[in-house]
Amino acid sequence: MSVAETLKKRISIRAFLDTPVDAATVHALLDDARWSPSGGNLQPWKVIAVAGTEKAALERLAVEAIMTNPKGQVGDYPIYPEGLQDPYRARRYKIGEDMYALLGIPREDKGARLKWMSRNYQFFGAPVGLFFVIDKEMGNGQWAHLGMFMQSIALLATERGLGTCMQEAWGMARDSLHQHFGLADNEVLYCGMALGYPDANATVNSLRSERAPVDEFARFRGF
Repeated sequence: MSVAETLKKRISIRAFLDTPVDAATVHALLDDARWSPSGGNLQPWKVIAVAGTEKAALERLAVEAIMTNPKGQVGDYPIYPEGLQDPYRARRYKIGEDMYALLGIPREDKGARLKWMSRNYQFFGAPVGLFFVIDKEMGNGQWAHLGMFMQSIALLATERGLGTCMQEAWGMARDSLHQHFGLADNEVLYCGMALGYPDANATVNSLRSERAPVDEFARFRGF
């Protein structure tokens, strides 16, 4: 599979099989992903991989954290900017509506939508969860490098027949996770990632987000 093919095949998987993914497979993914681009070779990423009883404990922790504080624990790292404008707002709205349409959940059924959203905190049934941590001293460039590292993991997983879902939703339980993992004061947990084998029969996994054409976001000068 070429890089281009892998990029186009990768999607956010929101339904996984219960097929286990062992530690050796996760280690091999990270071993390849560590060669991701890193400005100044800072390699500003840390990863916490969870499975089994530890994953189950985190699922319970998230429910408790969000029930205690429905607005979440995002702190200085909100998932989306306030007052999001178009075209970004429209894109976000559309992918959500497309997903709920596939699931057959109408807009007025708030309870069903909230129940579906809560599956974020069950890793959508994936057997493995990854959490990404970065030093608070790092700047915008290093956050970008962390994103490159995460992208590498997602592409490598796709190449191996696995699937992923990058989950900023775990930021809603950031403080509780920080305490649970015993992170240092200078560390911040960015987000999570579900990892496992996609359920090919799940309707939600047919969701493909649209992408703007090149002419909409690129300018060519001097050609």
